[in-house]
Amino acid sequence: MNLSRRLVAVLVVALGALAGAALVSCSTVERTVAAPPAVAGAHFVGNRSCADCHTNIARAFPASAHARFHKDDLRFAGQTGCESCHGPGSKHVELGGGRGRAIVNPGKDPAACLACHIQTQAEFRLAHHHPVPEGQMNCVQCHDPHGLDIRKPAAGLFLARGDDACAGCHRQQSRQFVFSHEALREGCVTCHNPHGSTNAKLLAQRDLNLCLRCHAQVQGLGATPGRVFIGSSDHTDYMRRATCWSAGCHSAVHGSNVDRILRY
Repeated sequence: MNLSRRLVAVLVVALGALAGAALVSCSTVERTVAAPPAVAGAHFVGNRSCADCHTNIARAFPASAHARFHKDDLRFAGQTGCESCHGPGSKHVELGGGRGRAIVNPGKDPAACLACHIQTQAEFRLAHHHPVPEGQMNCVQCHDPHGLDIRKPAAGLFLARGDDACAGCHRQQSRQFVFSHEALREGCVTCHNPHGSTNAKLLAQRDLNLCLRCHAQVQGLGATPGRVFIGSSDHTDYMRRATCWSAGCHSAVHGSNVDRILRY
């Protein structure tokens, strides 16, 4: 009986410790809010001072992804401010504004973005990544932090179409083809991790499993065990040799003008 009571007591203590750890962990996450960027000698002036000059941005921002995020997450209540990303603006106001004058510009320095986007920061440290840390690109080339759509729309458009952000640089891959790869309808991120990857060309996976996520392998009726069919075609030997795009079969991975099965 005493042994049973001791076991119960141990379990209660263990469960209590786990619950306490979980609460500490959760409360720590909730209190972990990135500090606004620093601007030497400046103090906070509030959104109204920014809106007096930046009227177009102020008009669009309440419907933006950043504003909606802060509104829906009570941890950030009352912190939806221009100065959260641009730093205290008093010096900027005193100087009469001006692009980049006494204010942090996340369009040039991604540090303000990466302070909150921790996952993205980690992806930029992978072996293959867009050259944002090297200063050859910046976040606002692909993202619109103030607009209705966080993706960057093409010039003159209100919302981004598909992969506008990618197409701006990768024109060869995003042009119109007679026979297009249907994966492009889902977007470039179907196959690529846009911020960074352990695989070359930012591929989500380096081997033919990348293709088989959509082109499911099907065991053909009456086929020899161990043989892999895709549709009615036996692909077993091809799959043992190389990837789908490197064996000379489907090398036109984005699209082809001569072959419906994406060959050059």
